Amino acid sequence: MSWTPLHLHTHYSLLDGLSKPSQVAERCSNLGYTSCALTDHGTISGAVAFTQAMKKKNIKPILGCEFYLSQQDCKIKSDENRSLSHLCVLAKNRKGWDNLIQAVSKSNDEENYYYKPRLDLAELNLFADGNLISYSGHLGSDLANAIFVDPKSAYNAKTEEEAKRYTHPNWDSEVLKIANRYRTIFGKENFFIEIQAIDQDNSPAAKLVVQGLRYISKKYKFQTVATADSHYPEKKDANDQLLLLCSALKTTLPKIKKKLRESGEAAFAGFLKSNNFHIPSLEEIQNVNTAQEIENSMLIASMCEDYNILGKPMLPKFKCPKDFSEDQYLRHLCREGWKNRLAPTGKVNTEQSKQVYADQIKKELDVISEANLAGYFLIVRDIVNSVVDKNHIPGPGRGSAAGCLVSYLVGITQVDPIDYGLLFERFYNAGRNTEEHVSLPDIDIDVPANKRDETIDYIRSKYGSEKVGQMVTFGRLQGRGAIKEVLRMNEACGYDQMNEITKSLPHEHEVSDQLAEMDNPSVIKWTLMNQPETLRGYCRLNDDGVLEGDYAKFFNQAMRIEGTFKSQGKHAAGVVISSHDLNDVCPMVRDKRGSEKIAGMEMNDLESMGHVKFDILGISLMDKMMGIRDQLKERHG
Repeated sequence: MSWTPLHLHTHYSLLDGLSKPSQVAERCSNLGYTSCALTDHGTISGAVAFTQAMKKKNIKPILGCEFYLSQQDCKIKSDENRSLSHLCVLAKNRKGWDNLIQAVSKSNDEENYYYKPRLDLAELNLFADGNLISYSGHLGSDLANAIFVDPKSAYNAKTEEEAKRYTHPNWDSEVLKIANRYRTIFGKENFFIEIQAIDQDNSPAAKLVVQGLRYISKKYKFQTVATADSHYPEKKDANDQLLLLCSALKTTLPKIKKKLRESGEAAFAGFLKSNNFHIPSLEEIQNVNTAQEIENSMLIASMCEDYNILGKPMLPKFKCPKDFSEDQYLRHLCREGWKNRLAPTGKVNTEQSKQVYADQIKKELDVISEANLAGYFLIVRDIVNSVVDKNHIPGPGRGSAAGCLVSYLVGITQVDPIDYGLLFERFYNAGRNTEEHVSLPDIDIDVPANKRDETIDYIRSKYGSEKVGQMVTFGRLQGRGAIKEVLRMNEACGYDQMNEITKSLPHEHEVSDQLAEMDNPSVIKWTLMNQPETLRGYCRLNDDGVLEGDYAKFFNQAMRIEGTFKSQGKHAAGVVISSHDLNDVCPMVRDKRGSEKIAGMEMNDLESMGHVKFDILGISLMDKMMGIRDQLKERHG
């Protein structure tokens, strides 16, 4: 017998889940599990990272989401309709995955979003066409809530007798009504009642819910499935997750523990009372669940196909003049660039120099054609031209992009790479391409900071606003931030002391090359190893690699949480341009600072799915350059 974790959160459940996808994969591999599901709260932003981590360990990834459900129409934004329940939903196949994308995007629509991305059952029903699996029954779900007249009080009850006092007089008919509705929405074979018994000894309410749902399932012949509620990999990680929860509530661990002692109630009290929110072993599950409940986790895993969510670039077709194909038009523009840009410089006046340039152009165009990326260069050129046409100043070329002769000839960059011995291979290495995946070039388009929005508006007007979007980025706890978070949440010292402790730590980008060589990259550990004197008064590494010193336990915890996501924001430069409506092919999430929706995955994950990212960087210096240029024109006529 085996078991599949089906209710699991990673650090993409911001300040709630602790686990990184790689840690989930490692834990599942060590326990011998052959499949595992991802059900982050209201998001599928971690799907690519999760899939890649699982595949490395030969574990089948199952993709899902724990949706937030409003009790009334989700378009009603009021305090009465702010209370949300949870529902886990899995994609059975690629069509189901597409449905998940569209459902998550819908939950982030301005008309639905209210503090959190949310749907109601009527809205969710629009995406349930037999390709989704769902289960309900954990504390906080509709089925569990229906057992009690006051779920919050019941969940905080200290004894089983106290919890029973909150039992709904018609709990069985209430639960049956909801379960039947779920069964109707998802299909009889696709809906299961969730038996989450892993923490029933610490939660009287959970024990009553397990008993009640088993009764309903047996009496009315619903399928049951054993789940846990995994927020961190192992029991020993429980304290680290509490740190994130405190951060989310802008409180500290001592304060929240004091409140629990004094009143018996506190936010996330269940996590404070128990360390059972880990990925349990089969033996742990067998101790609390029936054989049939466990077997049904494997049934669900078998119902979910091992489909692929990664793909090749989904570039929109560039409209070329004169019936040119994209390849033909790019070659035509290179010939024009040779004639109008290169020849007048005198650089190709000899047969030898002419051959050098010709060979380089042929090589680059062959690589671009083989990778089917001519359209990418045409789109970038068009964006740069739009900046020039508005009399704005674009950048001359940044980083490795200046190593491409094609870019120079068509006017994307202003740097001749032959002059400076720049390498095309540093810009684009075709050797990284495979049959399944084509890597994309990375050409940064620098524009005046005050004109960036205008440039993006042009892109939207050209390709369609529904096919263009900016993208999400996640803020991580790293180095100084990780230590300060630990010290603050534990009330270990004052702010002045925190600054004194952390001032000697380098920023991540300053030591990125050295971090890349570490098995588990850590700015904190790098500092302890390479600059030990700067931290010796607080923490040090002994000869056995063990931390010592007055602050050793805090440094240990800070290193454990390094790399954990803390916040979500909008990427400063990245813009996605797709050949499809982004709501259908990419989870679109609400920008925290406005009502705009942005692509809900980080740029590397978007690229892995086939979404094409363009970097439009707003540079303040270029605003100043434009100002100087305009003043000179005005002065000299």
